[in-house]
Formats: sequence, structure tokens, C-alpha cells
Amino acid sequence: MSRHLAPLLPREDAREAALFFVVCALCFLAAFSGLVSRAAYAAAGAWTSEVTGQLTIRVRGSDADTARALAIVQATPGVAAARALDRADAEELLQPWLGAGGIPADLPLPHLIAAEAAPGATGVGDRLTAALQRAELKTTVDDHVVWSADARRATDTIGLIALSAVALLGATGIAVIAFATHATLLARRDIVELLHLTGAKDSFIAGLFERRFLMLGVQAGALGALFAFGAAAFILFAVRQGDAQTWLLPQLSLSLADGLILGLSPLIAGAVSMLAAKVTVMRSLSDMV
Repeated sequence: MSRHLAPLLPREDAREAALFFVVCALCFLAAFSGLVSRAAYAAAGAWTSEVTGQLTIRVRGSDADTARALAIVQATPGVAAARALDRADAEELLQPWLGAGGIPADLPLPHLIAAEAAPGATGVGDRLTAALQRAELKTTVDDHVVWSADARRATDTIGLIALSAVALLGATGIAVIAFATHATLLARRDIVELLHLTGAKDSFIAGLFERRFLMLGVQAGALGALFAFGAAAFILFAVRQGDAQTWLLPQLSLSLADGLILGLSPLIAGAVSMLAAKVTVMRSLSDMV
């Protein structure tokens, strides 16, 4: 039966070649968006876990003022540990921006105190600010929880945008596949109508298109995922080869989660292609008399 119906769906079709390219491009963009979104979430999780409970106090004054401020910080309820940073510590903090040898010896560096809040303690930053103000010390308290929460909100926004982009790409793919399926059906309308009028079940006719577009979606999705893998691998290689400080940026790792995203792309593309073809063909056949 399939041998006699081969002309209905020939192996080569210019329309399907264009569709293959479009589905491949959509899968590449969707898979790469998924990789970037996962990397952003992972980076935000690493940032917040590292700075949770951390506070930095900048003291504007002499070494004696720094010593007074350190004593006040250590005595503040909710502070588990605190220490004054020496010049070597300050140079290490500035190294990502000024370089290892870019800090002159006579450059005045701020007096810094690193503090750690006790687990479960809240409002430590506000208490430190009030205590240091009462002591009439010129200080600035930087509570890392504040900017880490901002980073988490920004990451959530990026993730939402990435998921919206993936959904938009999926909807675009469905529309394109439906249009291509309808065009293919119209190109062979006389044969489809003949099969329909001679008793061929709609499910049998639709099955021809379903299998065809399933394979097209899987193949195009696999190629798109392969391109996404290549792009991520290139970015990962370029970052590791360079000397630039990129520790604040999301890092692609090609982990198991990334492999799952890449592996699901062809399956989702095939399933979407098959479903779009089935719905389009069945609706078109229902209009035939």
C-alpha cells in the first residue's frame, strides 16, 4: 500500500526543505535560550549562596576609627564573626578591575571590615548602621542580602523572558508547520480527495503526513540542538581561553541538565510537528465531501 502511495508524499520536496531550515533555526534558538536561562539560574544560585549573611563595612577615617568600628561590629547582636581587612585583602578585591600589578603602592585604599551574620539573623545591617552612627563613625554598611535579592529578581526576569521566547518560538514553529502541511495537502488535493472518496480512512491519510513531519521535526530538531551545543561549546572554550574576568556572568557548563535540554529538543520538535500536521490534515479532510 505504501509503495503505491509513494507519489503522494515524494521523498524530495522544495517546500519541506525550506520548512526543515525554519524548524532547525527555531530549535537552535529555543535550545540555546534554554541553555542560557539555566546558566543564569545556576549563576544566581551560586552568587546568593556565597554572599548570604555577608556584610561589608567601609570606614572613612584612621586605623583607630577602624579598630573602634570593628569592636562595635563584633559586639552587635546577630554578628557571628567580623575581621578587618588588611591591604593585601583590599588589593585582592580590586585585582579583577585593576589587575595584579595595576595597584600603585601609594594608592590609599579604604578601611574595610568583613562581617558574617549568624544563621537565621535578620536586620543585622540596620542594627550595624544604627550602632556605628551612635558612635559617630563615618561608615557605610553594605548588606549583601540586598543586592543578592536584586540579582535574584533580575535572574527571574531573564528566565521569564527566556521561557517566553521559547514559547513564542514554539508557537511560531507550530504555525509554520501547519502552513507547510496545508500547502502540501493542497498540492496533492486531487489524490487525497480520491483516496478520501474511495473509502480511505482519514486517520490513514493523516498518518502519512504525521510520519513524514514527525521525522522532519526530529531531524531538524536534532540538527538545531547540535548547533546549539556547538555554540555553547565555543562560548565555553572562548571564555576559558581568555584572561577576562567573567566571574559575574552566567557560565555555560554543558552539564547533565544542559544535555537534557539538548536531548529533549528533537523529541519536542518531532511531537509538535506531528501534532500540527495531524490537526491540519484532519481539519482539511473534514471539509471534503
